[in-house]
Amino acid sequence: MAERHGGAGVRGRLHRRLGSGDLTAVPEVRHALRDLLEKWPEPDAGSPADAADVAELLASELVTNALIHTDQGAVVTATVEDSRLHVEVRDFMAGLPVPDVPTADLGTSGRGLVLVERLADAWGVRTAQGVGKVVWFELHAGAA
Repeated sequence: MAERHGGAGVRGRLHRRLGSGDLTAVPEVRHALRDLLEKWPEPDAGSPADAADVAELLASELVTNALIHTDQGAVVTATVEDSRLHVEVRDFMAGLPVPDVPTADLGTSGRGLVLVERLADAWGVRTAQGVGKVVWFELHAGAA
């Protein structure tokens, strides 16, 4: 469900519960995030990547991690306020993730948090109220 709010500079919010192991949710979240970011400011001229593309990539990585490495689903929340995007992916499993150091042996797996660490303007992990954890990132339009 994507909501648009007026006033106070808030442009919109996305909040979605994802079922356990439902990897079809990954492209659905990307599409909903793209819709949410429709009116987000464009990156500065000469910027190497479109901020919305980076947002989709990072959100996809976090959602995929949550759905593959946990068995109780996840909740995705994205909020756009002025030129800032804040995305959180909550799962319901104990233990904090640790970024892998990518090696040739990993193929394409194990790189999600490394991408978040390198491409996000800010990111982190915190324990969630109750059970689980929240992995989050922020992007600022024009800073991608």
